Amino acid sequence: MKLFSVMAAAVFACSMLAASELLVKDGDKIAFLGDSITAQGNGNKTSGYVHLVMEGLKAQGLKDISAVPAGVSGHKSTQMLARLEKDVIAKKPQWMLLSCGVNDVWHQFYKKPNGVSLEDYKKNITEIVDKAQAAGIKVMLLTSTMITENSRDKKNVALKPYNDFLLELAKERNLPVADLNARMLRELRAMGPLPGNRLTGDGVHMNAMGNVMMASGILEAFGVSPEAVAKLRDEWFARPRMMPIGSTQVRVSVNEYMKLRRKAAKDKQRLDDIVTKVVRDYIGTIDAN
Repeated sequence: MKLFSVMAAAVFACSMLAASELLVKDGDKIAFLGDSITAQGNGNKTSGYVHLVMEGLKAQGLKDISAVPAGVSGHKSTQMLARLEKDVIAKKPQWMLLSCGVNDVWHQFYKKPNGVSLEDYKKNITEIVDKAQAAGIKVMLLTSTMITENSRDKKNVALKPYNDFLLELAKERNLPVADLNARMLRELRAMGPLPGNRLTGDGVHMNAMGNVMMASGILEAFGVSPEAVAKLRDEWFARPRMMPIGSTQVRVSVNEYMKLRRKAAKDKQRLDDIVTKVVRDYIGTIDAN
């Protein structure tokens, strides 16, 4: 009985130690300031990285935490600075995660370039951090994810000094940083040379695996152990309906569609359920072989 008490006390002490190492606390509000990657990361409640981060934190025992989504498609550091007060500071979060840089660089390669120079980017990001901290908000920096999944692409080469600045600023200000660019590159290399995009749908915006990658890096930066993150990843990868197969819709002829729809109505099933069953039955044959 005494041994059991000692062991129980040790386990409790370890759990309390792990909880105390988390940067987020019960009741914290977390703002996610970003562009379309963040907007889409909030839009999909099954696989979006904003939701996965919150789910991962709650899995560590945190209570009453909430997200403040602040991602807007196409936005660069200039627009994020302009709307910082309205979209973040006015919401009074304890934390702000800043994801900015993809459009600042990517839009420099448009036919009519309208990106943000490195020097202006540095000024904008520094001002965003200064204003957030002056409002009592803790800041985590996220390095920008890749622009195409080819690390040698000229846009990724141009992105590197922007991310280098974020890493330098984080070190200078003692800010937590999630180096998602480095993590994305590692995960792409680990996946090997599969045809087409692997972590994104279009080379920039994350698919479910890319969102898991982002959430994993953020959770570890918040102090969640790699072992706990690995467990969450296993659960997320096994979650039904996380990934579309190929295009977002399976396309068939009108005649085939009506035949399938009548069969679904007769069996009182949804079309999606029938298609999912066919795919899973086929995957079962792969496992069997």
